[in-house]
Amino acid sequence: ASVRDLGNVAILPGLVNAHAHLEFSSLQRPLGHPGMALPDWIRLVIAYRGRGDLNVQAAIESGLAECAASGTTVLGEIATAPAEMYAVESHAAGAYQPHVGSIDLMLLHEVIGFSEPRSKSAYDAVIDRIDSFETLNDVRSGISPHAPYTVHPKLLDRIVAYSAEHRILLAMHVAESQEELQLLRDGEGPLRDLLEERSMWDATTIARGTRPLDYLRRLARADHALIVHGNYLDEEELRFLADRRDRLSLVYCPRTHEFFDHATYPLERAVSLGVRVVLGTDSRASNPDLNLWEEMRSVAKHHAGVSTETILRMATLYGARALRCDDRSGSLMCGKSADLAIVAFAEQPNSDPHEALSE
Repeated sequence: ASVRDLGNVAILPGLVNAHAHLEFSSLQRPLGHPGMALPDWIRLVIAYRGRGDLNVQAAIESGLAECAASGTTVLGEIATAPAEMYAVESHAAGAYQPHVGSIDLMLLHEVIGFSEPRSKSAYDAVIDRIDSFETLNDVRSGISPHAPYTVHPKLLDRIVAYSAEHRILLAMHVAESQEELQLLRDGEGPLRDLLEERSMWDATTIARGTRPLDYLRRLARADHALIVHGNYLDEEELRFLADRRDRLSLVYCPRTHEFFDHATYPLERAVSLGVRVVLGTDSRASNPDLNLWEEMRSVAKHHAGVSTETILRMATLYGARALRCDDRSGSLMCGKSADLAIVAFAEQPNSDPHEALSE
């Protein structure tokens, strides 16, 4: 074979983006403004989704191409679009193929159903949706019960039982904002106002005094689960995740966290306890781009107590384990896929290649 000298570079395992919403990839800037409250931002998301001029398939294609160009080879996508928007038909075989063949997709199908009457139809819809995606070659399906303020506990329990029976991955936004904690604790606040506006509020859904830990306990009964964001998990909740790191992973989206001006992320504490923390970009609705390398640099900048080696593992091997594809991705080993990422050094590299994160 011919030899190609790539020059002064590091050859890495392909990066693993554990959390994205590709439907927003056509946005040139995040919705709203930095520091805004999450419920107000959600209103902007709802308005954006309601526009009649959106080309969701083009957005998905753009997002996949952007991720691939910046070194991502495995992606956990919160999927809301139909199957044909994640694939193109192969003229040779008549089968569906992923748009960007260099990315291993895990599609986590979003479920929303806050009231008990809505639970059955929401559950049936996501099971039908998983079946409809079986025509996609090399694309795996999981389920994303969206958040405590959009999913009835009984619906979550049914989804968890399905995960355990069929051995599929779940992903749920948990402890994302102070407004969520207030709703769980008191049944009041801006998120209740939003749900009432949408005619979704059901006062019987969440018992007063509920905590994120109550949702972690439910998710722990699933086969595997991603706890997305977890910005406001307390010590007991972090210890709960650490004790179950073989099945529960915490997904940190650094620049989205910064966009909303949340309290300091408990990353150092989570790592010290042994929580499996992985990285995601979230979406262009709250992030300037989908470049996971920039998320790694953000972690290095804001969390000096976390080693650069750990940060690299969060974006590679740990992410692959969280998405259950570490048998073929996440590290450079004989027998795994050659999904490589190439990172150029400065003219005079440091002796430790991990320091490229801070350059």
